[in-house]
Amino acid sequence: AKHANSANNIDSHSRRRATQAKASSTSYTRMYGDRLKCRYYVTFIDDYSCYAWIYPMKKKSEVFSHFQKLKGQVEKETGRHIRCLRSDGGKEYFSDEFTSYLQSEGIRREFSCRHTPQQNGVAERKNRQILEVARAMMHEKHMPNFYWAEAASTAVYLMNRCTTNGVHELTPYELLVGRKPILSHLKVFGSIANVRIPNEQRQKPDAKSEECILIGYSSEKKAYKCYNPSTRAVRVSRDVVFDESASWYAPETTSTPTPLDPEYAEIEAEAEDRLTRMF
Repeated sequence: AKHANSANNIDSHSRRRATQAKASSTSYTRMYGDRLKCRYYVTFIDDYSCYAWIYPMKKKSEVFSHFQKLKGQVEKETGRHIRCLRSDGGKEYFSDEFTSYLQSEGIRREFSCRHTPQQNGVAERKNRQILEVARAMMHEKHMPNFYWAEAASTAVYLMNRCTTNGVHELTPYELLVGRKPILSHLKVFGSIANVRIPNEQRQKPDAKSEECILIGYSSEKKAYKCYNPSTRAVRVSRDVVFDESASWYAPETTSTPTPLDPEYAEIEAEAEDRLTRMF
């Protein structure tokens, strides 16, 4: 995968955080891309609480619409206003539409110098951490790479509920929302999830559950997001029984090759000899 341009950074100094505790804070953002599928995600990080938001995207131009969505959501929920948006020089942050919107909302823009990612260090470090956590979760369950968007979203969900060096003795969730996060519902990403099928959707002889994979947590319901690779359907349900030690995908194993029949061994040797001469 290939990194796209950084977006917003928020100062992480404790002195500045103290001054922003009762005021609006700055937002970092960062974009990441999958060059095989031409998909991206953008992250926004609050400077005061270190809370992060992530939005998967198909095009870089979607950054502006996601920022508008985030701004409305955060200001309604917290009563605070975004005062500054720090980013790198990515073109997706400097469109006429984006610039006019920031000016009309009174949001100050800051951006890093060219080839100086350390000036956008908060977003850079956050995205590196997101990718490392997502990679570890996927490798633990031997999941293919096309689950990276769900793994990254789940990584952000978990990181918001874990303590961090930027926020001493508190979690980003607790500092932003004002209450401790509930962790009893957390399950292993990629584990087998047996989702209950409602009585209205099945007949008496049919199975009562559907075997799926846990791919995350719903942001709109108190429910799990589960994916069935056989039907390619996503199920959102709270009635799920997990087998956290099991995995849908088997680990790759290296088996000892069986000896070839003498006739086929000769053909194989000739083919290998031709390839050697070609290259």
